[in-house]
Amino acid sequence: MKYSGPTDLYIAGEWTQSNSGETIQTEDPATEEKYATVQKAGASDIDAAVKAASAAVSRGSEWRKMSPDKRREKIHAMADAIEEMKDEISMVESHDNGKTPFEAGLEVDMVIDTFRYYAGWTDKVEGSEVPVSDSRINYTTREPVGVTAHISPWNFPFQLAGRSIAPALATGNSVVLKPSSMTPLSALYYAKAAEEVGLPSGVINVVPGSGSEAGGALASHEDVDHVTFTGSTEVGKTIQQDAAEAVAGVTLELGGKGPAIVLPDADLDAASRGVQYGIFMNAGQMCWANSRLLVHEDVYDEMVEKISSIAEGIPLGGGIDDDGQMGPVVSEDQQQEILDYIETGKEEGATVVAGGGTPEEKDSGHFVEPTVFADVTNDMTIAREEIFGPVLSIIEVGDDAEALNVANDSPFGLTACVWTNDLSRAHTFADQLDYGMVMVNETPNTWPQTPFGGTKQSGHGRAQGEMAINEYTEVKNVHIKLE
Repeated sequence: MKYSGPTDLYIAGEWTQSNSGETIQTEDPATEEKYATVQKAGASDIDAAVKAASAAVSRGSEWRKMSPDKRREKIHAMADAIEEMKDEISMVESHDNGKTPFEAGLEVDMVIDTFRYYAGWTDKVEGSEVPVSDSRINYTTREPVGVTAHISPWNFPFQLAGRSIAPALATGNSVVLKPSSMTPLSALYYAKAAEEVGLPSGVINVVPGSGSEAGGALASHEDVDHVTFTGSTEVGKTIQQDAAEAVAGVTLELGGKGPAIVLPDADLDAASRGVQYGIFMNAGQMCWANSRLLVHEDVYDEMVEKISSIAEGIPLGGGIDDDGQMGPVVSEDQQQEILDYIETGKEEGATVVAGGGTPEEKDSGHFVEPTVFADVTNDMTIAREEIFGPVLSIIEVGDDAEALNVANDSPFGLTACVWTNDLSRAHTFADQLDYGMVMVNETPNTWPQTPFGGTKQSGHGRAQGEMAINEYTEVKNVHIKLE
């Protein structure tokens, strides 16, 4: 499929080429063929985008003065425009990222739901009255922070950008979006939607570019008021340091090494299906993947057999002309890094019970077999580090206390899953797990209205829900002496 969508930068309501004339060449991970050539933003382009965004939220600007009901209409219109382009965006995402068209469609659906959800927030951002001494009135208001920078990752390029753009717009901010240079295409459709619905100039700017140059220039820009970043913990630390230069607020959603805990009273068939979805969806390229499976010794052998059987039966494919249920990983470098982790697991004594390499039937594409390791201990590299691929490590535990200790013994704290039919046990684990999100009897799942974020090395701040409103607003206190 030949790409025919937008390839220019979008700054101040205009499609434009980069000042440097440099471009980004993308490839289809399923075929390794060139797919699109996109303009590559440099530092001067970032500066222009931030200045446009700053003007768009200045006091007296059209966007700043727009009433909540009009802003709601614009955000609903954005959702409508995205919905009309769903099929096109899904195909672009599939060819740019490698995920199956079905998975790409889920991404677009989530963005549509997210924009509709936050459209309803435009007239519900409220302040409060604060009781103070006699003859005085004291109250608070919540105002937009101003220019918001959004540095989005390559694993869910469209959805994770929309997840932060929607609440930023709902609260009256402007947006500068820098997508990953590996998967820049779907982000440009936010610009198409903004243009179609007539958002004021500069409210949305989209500037594909490298992380080192464009990302660094954006995060450290003196006129950026808030930075949202989703990606690795290592890069997140750099983003936070860059943002400190401008004393900008930062929301970080970083790495994970999520445990799925299967207790002996669980429905093992349901747990097996849920766990395989939680590690093999999107070829395991998910920060919240349940990449560690902690299984009680009474059901360990049965779970190993069930999950390895499922993994062996997953058909691979990434295009529109096959029946693949798991696509390739995003690049050759990512593929090699995952394969290196698999070799490390073997060397450290873990046992491959499914997968463990590249599929023989694929003569092109960055595919990695759905891989399951048994006999894993929590001190092994494959149990400690985020692999970001379709690799599951199964660890045997003797009781609830050991399961909790092993689960919490991780530098990450994003998502944990617990499989049990004991309600008391479920609540106990939810209370004791050091994770920002805990799922019971379900694979990792989320909705626009539920907060998303982690603890420890998994970042800080929350996306989604009412908490995201707080990320993109500032409190102003007003004090009036009446006498």
